[in-house]
Parts: sequence; structure tokens; C-alpha cells
Amino acid sequence: MHAFPAGRLSGQADKLASLAAEGAEEADRTGVLSPELVAALSGSGLPRHFVPARWGGSDGTFTELTAALVPLGRSCSSAAWVGSMFAYTARFATHLPVPAQEEVWADGPDPLWVPGLVPTGRSRRVGGGYRLTGRWTYVSGSEFADWALLAGPRTGPGTAPPLFHAVPRADFAVERTWDAVGMRATGSHAVVLDEVFVPEHRTVPLPEVLGGSNRTSDSVQHNVPLPAVGGLTCLTPVLGAARGALSACVTTVAGKRAGSGSATLDVALTGAAAAVDAAALLVERLATVLDAGESRVHALRNARDGAFAAGLLREAVDGLMRAAGTAAQDRGGALQRNWRDVTVATSHAALRMDKAASAYADSLAKD
Repeated sequence: MHAFPAGRLSGQADKLASLAAEGAEEADRTGVLSPELVAALSGSGLPRHFVPARWGGSDGTFTELTAALVPLGRSCSSAAWVGSMFAYTARFATHLPVPAQEEVWADGPDPLWVPGLVPTGRSRRVGGGYRLTGRWTYVSGSEFADWALLAGPRTGPGTAPPLFHAVPRADFAVERTWDAVGMRATGSHAVVLDEVFVPEHRTVPLPEVLGGSNRTSDSVQHNVPLPAVGGLTCLTPVLGAARGALSACVTTVAGKRAGSGSATLDVALTGAAAAVDAAALLVERLATVLDAGESRVHALRNARDGAFAAGLLREAVDGLMRAAGTAAQDRGGALQRNWRDVTVATSHAALRMDKAASAYADSLAKD
């Protein structure tokens, strides 16, 4: 099975994955990650991975982060998804003005950050900053967060350009709205603010973040346009879940394969394994391109590759469920849990081919 190079997070990866595996079934049943696992995520190095070294962070790479998140996703997709949000949202926070960075990382580099990327609500200019009101949905990890980065105001005629607002946990409420069939413990609830004051220094124009224009850091990893990430934030947990599904399927069908007529099962297992490995190669290339500083050159290809890899993984896990048959349907089984997680995760806009295809097809027409 394809493996990513070990990085500075690797020392925590096995321990974290083991803890996540122990609680995966309970997290799926209750829809909540255990306090012990959240504490382990906080101390794992994930929240500080992209934080600048001057604030005690790791100044890490996309390749290193991917290497840590994939095995975690194999153990528990929800844990890997939340850990990914913590790491990648802290990368967004490196765009904040230096006084804000001094504030948010004053006590260390491990606050838990979550994103509200879609501009919504109202951001009203007042003396020294803004008054922010609104409701941001599907904010993964919100119930565990120390800080949220929320985009607003809602775009429309006559509205000001949207900003990212850094808001501490004391200033927002969480509505428990997430009750999906998969990725159940991601805590992807709604974040609600009512006339919260956000100082000017805790804001940054959203186009700067989306466009990868960082005024405070010249690090390659801090200057990546969001489209160039190509869904990597969401894709690494899915790759891990697909590997978990393959392993679970092998166990589930072991008895069938011991009998006669196992050729169909063998074809299904082999095809799924090849699809998962192919997706892993695309994921590795995507991370390597970002770390090489080639994100702007390959932004459209990255988005295409992320969506295509997601499709490979979804089809592979669908095939495993069909091959395993009735034995895979048990409510407590790992295969059906991974199947539900992959199905829900790959519905995310960042992993949909229709989002990536138009821009990429336009680029082909210009060649």
C-alpha cells in the first residue's frame, strides 16, 4: 500500500490513530468525539502545523500533514476531518495582521481554529473595527473551537468586500445542527453571532486569503491560493477512510474467499485497491506541487485531481460494499461506517468535479 513520507508529525501519528480507532464506533453512534481524543488532537502538533515558527509553530509542509492525516482517517474519518480543519484554518490565520497573530498565539501555537468560508451575515463598520452578526452553517469542529475565522458580510449589490473575522469562542454560540448519516462526529454545526465587536486588527480581506496573498509571511505554504489546495483539506480523511474500508472488506469476506467461486470477490478487492493507490498518488502529487511553490501554475489541475481522486475513492468503496453483500450491512461494522463517511465527505463542494471541470475545460480550450 502506498505510504507518504514521514514528517515531524509522525511521532504522534500512531498514538493518535490508535486512540481514534478505539473510539470510532462510539463517535459514530453519539455524533461526538470524546474529550480525550479532542485533547489528543490538540496536543498532536496538528493545530500548530502551519503556525509560523516565531509563534512557536512548526512551519510545516502539506506533505507532512498529509502523511499524518491519512492514517488517522483510516482509524476515524471524523477525527481526521476535524484535525485537518484545525491545521488548515490556522494556515488561514497566518494572513491576519501581526498584532492579531500576537494576540491569538500569545499563549502558545495550539489554539483550535475552525472556518466559516462562505460569506454570510452582516459586518457593520464601527469605531475601531466591525460589528458582526450572522449564522454560519457546516462549521466543522465548531463545538471544540477556541477561535473561528468567519467570512462576511454576505455578498450582494452595495455590500462591502468580505473580510475574514477572527472571533474567540466566548463571542459565538454553537447550534447543534449536524446530524448527517456519515462523518457524524465532525461537529459541523452552525456558529451564531449577534452584534459581536471584532477589532480591525483581527480582520483580513477574504480575497487575500483565497488568492494566497500573505502580507505577513513569505513561506510557500502561507501563500497558496485556496483553489490550488484542490480539496486536499477534505481529501486526506477520505483517502484514510477508503483504506479503512478496504481493510474491513478483506476481513468481512474472508469466509467467502475461502470457499469456491471467489474470482468475483478477488476482482472487486483488487480493483478497489488499485483505485485507492491511484488516488493516493494524485494526493501525493497535489501536496508535492504545493510544497514546491507551484500552486499557481497547477491550480486548475490540482482542483481537477482532488475531485477525480475523490471520485475514485467513492467508487472504490461503493464497489467494496456491493462485493461484501449482506455481511457488510451490520450497523456496528467498520466497512459500512467508512462507506457512509466517504459518501458524505465526497459530497463536499471542494471535492465535486462539476466545480472543478468548467475552469479546467476552459484552460484546455486555451492551449
